[in-house]
Amino acid sequence: MARLAVEGDTVVLRLSRLERLGGLVGGDIVVPRDAVTAVRVAPDPRRELRGIRAPGTGWPGKIALGHRRGDGIHDFAAVYGNRPSVVVELTGRRFDRLVVSCEDPDAVAAELERGRSR
Repeated sequence: MARLAVEGDTVVLRLSRLERLGGLVGGDIVVPRDAVTAVRVAPDPRRELRGIRAPGTGWPGKIALGHRRGDGIHDFAAVYGNRPSVVVELTGRRFDRLVVSCEDPDAVAAELERGRSR
């Protein structure tokens, strides 16, 4: 499963090989910590999915993996079933938001907020 972490001055979305393949990205997604404008937990991740999957992998209610595009938006999602997710809002980067299912979204969001406040 994808993992979000703060590593020094960056926020890293670590993807498995299968997630890279399914999400059609060449590697992990790395953004500078100062590009993060907000972090929050989303109890229902499906409500956070904007636009259409293009490109990526999807199965309604099971998986949303990859780019999400719409009018003026470009998000990346790694959402699995109904697992709560962390939403990371970004500015000035390739993606506007990262929406990622996590085992412990509250702890992940807290780590990202601590990293953001430095």
